[in-house]
Amino acid sequence: MRLAFCGNDNASAYNITAGVLRNVCFVDALNLVPHVFLLFITFPILFIGWGSQSSKVQIHHNTWLHFPGHNLRWILTFTLLFVHVCEIAEGIVSDTQMKSRHLHLFLPAIMGFVAATVSIVYYHNIETSNFPKLLLALFLYWIMAFVTKTIKLVRYCQDGVPFSQLRFCITGIMVILYGLLMAVEINVIRVRRYVFFMNPQKVKPPEDLQDLGVRFLQPFVNLLSKATYWWMNTLIISAHKKPVDLKAIGKLPIAMRALTNYVCLKEAYEEQKKKVADQPDRSPSIWLAMYSAFGRPILLSSTFRYLADLLGFAGPLCISGIVQGFQDTTNNTNATEKDPSNSYLSSEEFLRNVYVLAVLLFLALILQRTFLQASYYVTTETGINLRGALLAMIYNKILRLSTSNLSMGEMTLGQINNLVAIETNQLMWFLFLCPNLWAMPVQIIMGVILLYNLLGVSALVGAAVIVLLAPIQYFIATKLAEAQKSTLDYSTERLKKTNEILKGIKLLKLYAWEHIFCTSVEETRMKELTSLKTFALHTSLSIFMNAAIPIAAVLATFVTYAYTNDKPLQPAQAFASLSLFHILVTPLFLLSTVVRFAVKAIVSVQKLNEFLLSDEIGDDSWRGGDSSVAYESCKKHTGLHTKAINRRQPLRYQLESYEQPSRRQKRPVEIDDIAIKVTSGYFSWGSGLATLSNINIRIPTGQMTMIVGQVGCGKSSLLLAILGEMQTLEGKVHWSNVNETEPSFEAPRSRNRYSVAYAAQKPWLLNATVEENIIFGSPFNKQRYKAVTDACSLQPDIDLLPFGDQTEIGERGINLSGGQRQRICVARALYQNTNIVFLDDPFSALDIHLSDHLMQEGILKFLQEDKRTLVLVTHKLQYLPHADWIIAMKDGMVLREGTLKDIQTKDTELYEHWKTLMNRQDQELEKDMEADQTTLERKTLRRAMYPRESKAQLEDEDEEEEEEEDEEDNMSTVLRLRTKMPWKTCWRYLTSGGFFLLFLMIFSKLLKHSVIVAIDYWLATWTSTDNANEPGNIDDTYHVAVFSILSGAGIVLCLITSLTVEWMGLTAAKNLHHNLLNKIILGPIRFFDTTPLGLILNRFSADTNIIDQHIPPTLESLTRSTLLCLSAIGMISYATPWFLVALVPLGIAFYFIQKYFRVASKDLQELDDSTQLPLLCHFSETAEGLTTIRAFRHEARFKQRMLELTDTNNIAYLFLSAANRWLEVRTDYLGACIVLTAAVTSITEGPNSGFVGLGLLYALTITNYLNWVVRNLADLEVQMGAVKKVHSFLNMESENYEGYLDPSQVPKDWPQEGEIKIENLCVRYENNLKPVLKHVKAYIKPGQKVGICGRTGSGKSSLSLAFFRMVDIFDGRIVIDGIDISKLPLHTLRSRLSIILQDPILFSGSIRFNLDPECKCTDDRLWEALEIAQLKNMVKSLPGGLDAVVTEGGENFSVGQRQLFCLARAFVRKSSILIMDEATASIDMATENILQKVVMTAFADRTVVTIAHRVSHILDANIVLVLSEGFLVECDTASNLLLKEDGLFTTLVKTHK
Repeated sequence: MRLAFCGNDNASAYNITAGVLRNVCFVDALNLVPHVFLLFITFPILFIGWGSQSSKVQIHHNTWLHFPGHNLRWILTFTLLFVHVCEIAEGIVSDTQMKSRHLHLFLPAIMGFVAATVSIVYYHNIETSNFPKLLLALFLYWIMAFVTKTIKLVRYCQDGVPFSQLRFCITGIMVILYGLLMAVEINVIRVRRYVFFMNPQKVKPPEDLQDLGVRFLQPFVNLLSKATYWWMNTLIISAHKKPVDLKAIGKLPIAMRALTNYVCLKEAYEEQKKKVADQPDRSPSIWLAMYSAFGRPILLSSTFRYLADLLGFAGPLCISGIVQGFQDTTNNTNATEKDPSNSYLSSEEFLRNVYVLAVLLFLALILQRTFLQASYYVTTETGINLRGALLAMIYNKILRLSTSNLSMGEMTLGQINNLVAIETNQLMWFLFLCPNLWAMPVQIIMGVILLYNLLGVSALVGAAVIVLLAPIQYFIATKLAEAQKSTLDYSTERLKKTNEILKGIKLLKLYAWEHIFCTSVEETRMKELTSLKTFALHTSLSIFMNAAIPIAAVLATFVTYAYTNDKPLQPAQAFASLSLFHILVTPLFLLSTVVRFAVKAIVSVQKLNEFLLSDEIGDDSWRGGDSSVAYESCKKHTGLHTKAINRRQPLRYQLESYEQPSRRQKRPVEIDDIAIKVTSGYFSWGSGLATLSNINIRIPTGQMTMIVGQVGCGKSSLLLAILGEMQTLEGKVHWSNVNETEPSFEAPRSRNRYSVAYAAQKPWLLNATVEENIIFGSPFNKQRYKAVTDACSLQPDIDLLPFGDQTEIGERGINLSGGQRQRICVARALYQNTNIVFLDDPFSALDIHLSDHLMQEGILKFLQEDKRTLVLVTHKLQYLPHADWIIAMKDGMVLREGTLKDIQTKDTELYEHWKTLMNRQDQELEKDMEADQTTLERKTLRRAMYPRESKAQLEDEDEEEEEEEDEEDNMSTVLRLRTKMPWKTCWRYLTSGGFFLLFLMIFSKLLKHSVIVAIDYWLATWTSTDNANEPGNIDDTYHVAVFSILSGAGIVLCLITSLTVEWMGLTAAKNLHHNLLNKIILGPIRFFDTTPLGLILNRFSADTNIIDQHIPPTLESLTRSTLLCLSAIGMISYATPWFLVALVPLGIAFYFIQKYFRVASKDLQELDDSTQLPLLCHFSETAEGLTTIRAFRHEARFKQRMLELTDTNNIAYLFLSAANRWLEVRTDYLGACIVLTAAVTSITEGPNSGFVGLGLLYALTITNYLNWVVRNLADLEVQMGAVKKVHSFLNMESENYEGYLDPSQVPKDWPQEGEIKIENLCVRYENNLKPVLKHVKAYIKPGQKVGICGRTGSGKSSLSLAFFRMVDIFDGRIVIDGIDISKLPLHTLRSRLSIILQDPILFSGSIRFNLDPECKCTDDRLWEALEIAQLKNMVKSLPGGLDAVVTEGGENFSVGQRQLFCLARAFVRKSSILIMDEATASIDMATENILQKVVMTAFADRTVVTIAHRVSHILDANIVLVLSEGFLVECDTASNLLLKEDGLFTTLVKTHK
């Protein structure tokens, strides 16, 4: 057949007698002109442009300048493209009904489509290069297109073409679109004035884009890129080459930063406050504040959501149309041919064409998915913005919380942490889900109406089944939440116990008590597993309901239909209604979740509101001058809360106000010599009762004031009262105005009078480096820094740390001892350049050397040189002579005030009392001179720092990496590893649940999916059979019966599979935790020295939690969605084999999408997790150190830090959610392509209408499940990391608990005598380390008191550990009472000896439990032990006596008491050998004397080995062993050793080491 533009079956086609414009064909040809014009003009420009703008230049920042009407232009162009597609389709459909080809029907439309596409590409390029003059070409194009289309429309009107004809509608719509595009173009000219105007307007890109740090481009890119997340490609592809880090994701755009959103929310909340100000019984509504701040994006998201939901119903309708059309065409094949002169189609005819429906279905799917993802994205972004704003609000409130609230327990740190970690996230999640709240009801109603249209009354039966089962879903969901809560409680308890075990592991091993504690953890774990079982049961029920409800509903509907209707069930009805049921189930299933989140959100908002309205600290303006804070303003009036005046600090906290301090600067002469004056002050901790009463004191400027008094007399409170942390009931605190002449913030001065350097009694450190902790935000001055660290003798400690003063300390870093922490805090106070320094008992945790050094160097020299005012609270009376002014306190009142001379003359009694105390302290001093607590602390530190390598080894024991060691190219290996799924770990996880369960799970899953496919297959054959016979006949009954049996089987299998997966997950979790705990408990002590406690705890907390609760549902979801997709593809291929050909390219695309996404998603998820921790830490840190931060006046700096941390976390989360959208858009488009190919192949190739319906139904389900496959794969990959980490611990070597001797062969009362022979003993910590003891020989007679001494690191403690085989004895042996200890089982050996360690360790529980956890002894024996340790009276006075509570770590007893408990514990175990490892190192003199006395009397008949840190303790020992560098150098009685002038022992005694 020859081609002709106007067709060659119509003679009048080229006839123009009636006028050129009356000829249809000519008008169509005229319409080609503008399109061709545009293509000719733009192609050269595009090619030249693309050639010059090399493709390597990444279109970034300064270029994203949108012209006015940018979004409208994109929307109009897309609409235009859609109309063009309709026009092409209409032309082709009309053309098929002609005798010959009529090109003029569709060729102009095709050209129009090309031109419209080119127009938008051209526009985008002009926009990115910011060259608006070139837009003129488009302007001309719109005008020409508008004119030619108008001519065509006018021509149709003249011909009287009716409005119902499709071509007329299309032309009309196009005229409107071209007109609008023309208007957009004119508007650009009007605003940008690039032509026809003299002065074109200069424009600058948005501020964010000028900042190269902003990498999140979603708000700035064009509409197409916004909808498809195209701009994410660079990030996701680059993730393959190198891991995504914080630098790669950059900063947040300004509009999304926490500060911006905080200001919005704060203003909205203040508005609400104003509204309820005059109604004391109402509290301001956070809901309304949130709505007014973030209402618009929520509405936008809801609009997108409604559009998506409405488009979702296109699926069922198109299926129904296609199947119906397919049936009609197979039934009547003879198509009618049209007369060429009347080539118009009506809309109904057009929509009856199956191919048209297939294309429409494809477009509807693409649009629906785009809208859905847009809705998700907008809610996510809003949720993140809201969270940032809430965090900033909470933080600002924390900084103004009244201290009494925290100390009186109205607001605990735990509550604050919950607000930050839980409540804000609840609200964020609620915001994510809230469009569902109003979108779902609409979706459900629409669905039911459509079903009713298709099936009549029987549809309502199915809908009723769904609606009736929905409340059960809600019930299950609430039960789930309860089970989760109880699980959480148990796991918290389990963690507490595990933590105690790990902290006291050394003691547990030495006393052979590991198993007792291990069982107690196992008991808690069993309780936790029981509640996990209920959790798993409800989870599986929930999954079951989700899978079974649609089956049940369909069954009810079709059975009812078969028996009530006269007409047989048609495939079109059957498959459209099936598809509708699938759509209906999702909102009903989600509704229960959304309702639950809504309830949680309401609770969270109440908590937030309570917190935001809690008491605040008084207004701080008084720090500048004279002002009193009256009690009235702090008292709670009924219902009225205190309003604090919000001192708005400058947001960018200029560091310039801290200029480089010039030391020893002369201060201007003061008018007044008093820095602070308190007149008749009464202060309270918020209870209304005065803690401090009648305070009249003055603190002289530039001098040292000491505050002394007994414990609990209110010394610390006085400091806090002066700092304004307490409530002032009456009286005034007056701060003299130093440097009155200069205004407060503007002038740069060397001293900032607003801030007071304050070191609290309880040291408070930041999670930062040592240097940052000392500098604390001031400029770094090397000389000053060195002077301060020397004064606080921190240098030796710093040298021990692995990275010097750049080592992280605090929660995430290394734990320091109390004294070290205290010295760092004092150093911070000294380093700050402030006029006034408050030190609250800085000597409490320091030994005498350090205290003296600090006093001399730090206080007398450093501070006095600087002429700073110092207030010092202390118990060390020997320093009183140094004080310029003394304030003595008693019971919350000032007893005396004045210089030491004044007190000596006026109050002799007090002076004498002090003198006796001082004498006693001096005597202790002499004894104490050798006290070297510091060396000890440093030793502990060194022990903690013990070679870090082994820790690194532990972390890296990942098998996967070992396999590829032979690879030469390192980079490619890393990449391969990053893209490889950890299949090996998955297999380990699956097998740890047991092979039977694994088999059962796989089998039941496969069976379930086969049955579900069978149900649909049966439906297809049933509806496609020749329906000539009457309904209700035998054949029908047979069909219904089989259908019911299959559905029933499907429902049962759903339950079985969901149960087996959860059951398998539980078993795996149980086994993994059990193995991990036993492995850790039996691990060698070296492992605990080299592995940070936090690392081990993480395995028990985060990782176990993932294995318990997260992996089973992920696994379930992954297997379900994968099998669904596979069965769907199988079904479609079965119906139309040609589909497989189209599947190959789609499969390849899918493979690459998932591969790239998984890597990027894993990195982003890790970033999100790792940025969350510092944020939470910062909050808890701030709450703990409130008084310090406020005293230093560093609120603004901390706020700034909080905003930075929040933004960092938010950007990671934002990128993660954008990556998820990126994936979903791509998999959804792939799904749409699958639907299109399935539709086209089944229409052309399909065997019968039933299978066409089946193929389409399955293609539609694929679109829903494809992205779940990838998301679950990515999640599983991250979660398997937890299994891998747990496994890396499971490969650890255990201690060898077995001995050569059977426990029964060891005499019951061994060791009876206590005779010890050490023969040629060599000891090392691990077989790859150097020996720490070399060839030590010694003999200890029964009952001897032995002292062991030596310098630090000489191997004293290693010897004590060797008795218990805690270290590796590789040569020589120790024989106790004739038995070589290396032959004994470890448990027997350790349970027969006793030891007192230098760190006193108590466990939470009762006193009885601490003395005798094995419950072997009688009460009398325990009381006897307590009496010996001189604790009997104290324990008797406690409520419960022996059953009195011991808190975690024994915090409710002093260190001395704890050490005495340890002594009692050693005595309870009637062993004939006692080892004391520097037991008196951390206790005061009094306790030490008790200890020494007890050892001499109560243990008179036992062998006692004392490892001394002060040589004076072992002067009266029967025998002294002196060690040096692992060798035994001297061994004799002390008196004999002292005769050797040059002996090591003599040297040690002389130097008091």
